[in-house]
Amino acid sequence: MVWLSIIILVPFIAAIIVPFLHKVFNQKIHIGWFVLFIPFLIFIYLLTYIPSISAGKTFTYLVQWIPTYDINFELYMDGLSLVFGLLITGIGSLVIFYSIFYLSKEREALHNFYVYLMMFMGAMLGLVFSDNILVIYVFWELTSISSFLLIAYWYQRQRSRYGAQKSMLITIFGGLSMLAGFIMLSIITDTYSMREIATQMDLIHGHELFFPLMILILIGAFTKSAQFPFSIWLPDAMEAPTPISAYLHSATMVKAGIYLVARFTPVFGGTAEWFWLVSGIGILTLLYGSINAVRQTDLKALLAYSTISQLGLIMSLLGIGSAILYFGYNDESSVYAIASLAAVFHLVNHSTFKGSLFMVVGIIDHETGTRDIRKLGGLLSFMPISFTLAVIGSFAMAGLPPFNGFLSKEMFFTAVVNTSQLEIFNMETIGVLFPVIAWIASVFTFVYSMILVFKTFGGKYKPKMLEKPAHEAPLGMLIPPAILASLVVIFFFFPNVLANYLLKPALASLLPEEVTAVDIEMKISAWHGWNTELFMTIGVVVIGSILYILLKKWIGLYSVYPQSFTLNRLYDSGLAKMESGAKTITDQYMTGSLRAYMIYIFSLLIFVWGGALLLPGAFSIDVSNDAPVSFYEVGIMGSMLAAALTVLFAKSRLTAIIAVGALGYLVAIFFVLFRAPDLALTQLVVETVTTALFLLCFYHLPKFKKEKEKKGIPFKPLNLIISLGVGTVVTLFAIAANSSRMFEPVSSYFEDSYELAGARNIVNAILVDFRGLDTMLEIFVLTIVGLGVYTLIKLRLARREKDEGAE
Repeated sequence: MVWLSIIILVPFIAAIIVPFLHKVFNQKIHIGWFVLFIPFLIFIYLLTYIPSISAGKTFTYLVQWIPTYDINFELYMDGLSLVFGLLITGIGSLVIFYSIFYLSKEREALHNFYVYLMMFMGAMLGLVFSDNILVIYVFWELTSISSFLLIAYWYQRQRSRYGAQKSMLITIFGGLSMLAGFIMLSIITDTYSMREIATQMDLIHGHELFFPLMILILIGAFTKSAQFPFSIWLPDAMEAPTPISAYLHSATMVKAGIYLVARFTPVFGGTAEWFWLVSGIGILTLLYGSINAVRQTDLKALLAYSTISQLGLIMSLLGIGSAILYFGYNDESSVYAIASLAAVFHLVNHSTFKGSLFMVVGIIDHETGTRDIRKLGGLLSFMPISFTLAVIGSFAMAGLPPFNGFLSKEMFFTAVVNTSQLEIFNMETIGVLFPVIAWIASVFTFVYSMILVFKTFGGKYKPKMLEKPAHEAPLGMLIPPAILASLVVIFFFFPNVLANYLLKPALASLLPEEVTAVDIEMKISAWHGWNTELFMTIGVVVIGSILYILLKKWIGLYSVYPQSFTLNRLYDSGLAKMESGAKTITDQYMTGSLRAYMIYIFSLLIFVWGGALLLPGAFSIDVSNDAPVSFYEVGIMGSMLAAALTVLFAKSRLTAIIAVGALGYLVAIFFVLFRAPDLALTQLVVETVTTALFLLCFYHLPKFKKEKEKKGIPFKPLNLIISLGVGTVVTLFAIAANSSRMFEPVSSYFEDSYELAGARNIVNAILVDFRGLDTMLEIFVLTIVGLGVYTLIKLRLARREKDEGAE
């Protein structure tokens, strides 16, 4: 299973190599051809696991990362993660192939595009194959960061920057919320492993933190998968290039929240809270997305809201299916097993038909220069292949036969109808709304699916409103959506092949073991007789057709709703108020005076630390165990005091710097007296280097001029008060810490540095081994600062050369 870790690392390695490939092959060959092999080969490799996974096997692989804290890079492949892995790499291959023909190598920064895309692909693979929840969080945030970069790919456009910022703020907020939930979960279970956490379901359900941590984790899932009310970021993310929309917002990123809910179903499922939150928010999102999709005039905006709606459908099915964990499997609970199977089935179906539709919309935009439905029409004669693909994808989305969306939509109807009749979680009362909302949302889904096809390809051709004459796309842009459209039809006629080899193994990750054997008997078929679900579908088609025909007569109802009460307006106004409020507060204390900043910092230290010393039992003095102070130690302290006073009263910078250096060397002598030669050596080296650097920097500064004293509090007395206060508080804290020890000194642990780390120098061992991660991050921060300084210098030099050239 070492290859499982390699396939996660390969996309990140590719992200590093792509800029070099672009530099070598720029303008010669589209670098997408090189990148294409990465997801394609990973996809082929994952296909080899289907026989084993379908037989009920799972695979694990462990790479130790921070074993002391049980944080390891542990990978786990089961049916659910394999389905997601195939979607990530399979559709990723088609998207890259599509982008080769969609993005021009002459006009686009392709190296940026493929670097961000590879980062995102690697993060998604790491997310779905990780077992450690903290590692999952790391990859989770990597998807947010890389998707931000992808959405802002055309950063010259204000809408692209706005959409990227919006998506990042909402998803990062959800990620931090999810991290808090993960930490609480690990406190309860004393583990970071998802598999071990799932075995402690009873302990989690009975804990007082159960509901808060469940809410926090669900916020993370809902923000990522664009559930109501966090769904507002997805339509604005459509400013990204169409290949990005087809990949992130139909098949991968938005499915990460679905994956999280599915993975945590064995942990939280079987409770009324989880059932109502997941299924209720899901069904509400389904209705919200479908109603708003109808009013859109931009094809990608229409698909964005349709994606929100379809994600809500999948989420509601996961919520309904979780109820089986309440009482196990029996004849009455089979509806929940059907719901869970339908959730996984529609997850795959949605990726196929929505990915195809996004690519078709990209073709329309690429070949006509617009996505505005009001400007389109009559494209059937010019783009017959695109029309065929649009029909397949749209009719599948509408839930019509003979396309795969019909099968999963019928299973959805079966789930909501049967669930509303069960007497559990008060479903006999509020549950009646489930089939009603599902049917209404399906009607609107039918309407916007018809708008997508017939408003675009039917009607009258409007050449004067197009930026360029309409024509069919090149073959390279048609192949990827054609493959996905073919799968839409194939899955309709052969659904149980998909179910037996992929869907049911994935279902085993959601449901108890005793359900698996019974679920094998479940068959997916297009005909179940003249039942309620079929009549609901007929009603959807009839009512939906009428509403589409009469669209112009009732579409104006959308304008009745005041725009000031929309979620987008709430977000914009809230963000604007936060920015203005932050600016007002910042302007009050960011005066530009270094002295003022030091006053704030030291004053806070005096009041907070000094106030802590006033608490009962906070301060005590015990000198019984202290060693006597020798005369030469008093002499060194007197010398240190003299050096410090010299710094204060020096009239030249050179004298002040030398005094500071002398103070550092005197501290090193103290370390020698206290038998800490390692620390003394380190202090001498650091003091020598910093003194030399100070001298170099101050040499280039302008001559020192005393500033006139400002009116108000005198300058020197205020400095004296703050200095004495800080010195007094720090001294009292040192005395209190030395007099009353609550824990064993950490120094006794570091004394064994040679046995623990093989290092004779304790200071070096602390920096390199014991604090290795901290030191690495400090070096990383310094590297970023160095790169920033270098960039600013380069920009200034470039601007100077440009100005000289203009002269």
